[in-house]
Amino acid sequence: MRTVLQRVKTASVTVDGQQISQIGKGLLVLAAISKDDTEKDVEAMAGKILKAKLWDDEDKEPPARWKKGVAEIGGEVLCVSQFTLLASVKKGNKPDFHQSASGVKAKELYQAFFKKVQDTYKPDKVKDGLFAAMMDVALVNDGPVTIQIDTQPPKMPDPTSLGGMASPSDSTASTTVDVNDLVNNMTRITKEFQFPAELLE
Repeated sequence: MRTVLQRVKTASVTVDGQQISQIGKGLLVLAAISKDDTEKDVEAMAGKILKAKLWDDEDKEPPARWKKGVAEIGGEVLCVSQFTLLASVKKGNKPDFHQSASGVKAKELYQAFFKKVQDTYKPDKVKDGLFAAMMDVALVNDGPVTIQIDTQPPKMPDPTSLGGMASPSDSTASTTVDVNDLVNNMTRITKEFQFPAELLE
């Protein structure tokens, strides 16, 4: 699942000329369900966005940066489904939406996500757009502050792999190892190995 969080002063959703949702200070959450998502993903995402520290603690002198989440400031949340967040333009210029979930699955998991946000926070402070509708979303971005969160970050390369070097268990492998190849492969590992954000919290 992917979300884009925007810290806002106000935000609203209008459908067919009629405003259906509006919030004041808080978060606008654009949310996309991928074809591989499960209920576990949407539950994890709901908790993540409510805990995201996007506001300063104004009670400190000087104010402490990035210390409070939306619940701690008593803010509101406006959730808007947006499958286009998962678009890819790696091949050509036309967006490819193959990573997005199908309509039925996307609707079920998005609604589960929205309900989880409501239940975890306060139902009266969490508003919704209209799933699959053509929506006009208006906002006054506060900062601006805009961040992206993924429940399934890109997979890490195997840190134990030496990029094609033969395994010791391979009986046909040569016992000769080029030192330059070993150094180059070790350098590659150092550059590519990354920790998922969840392990750093």
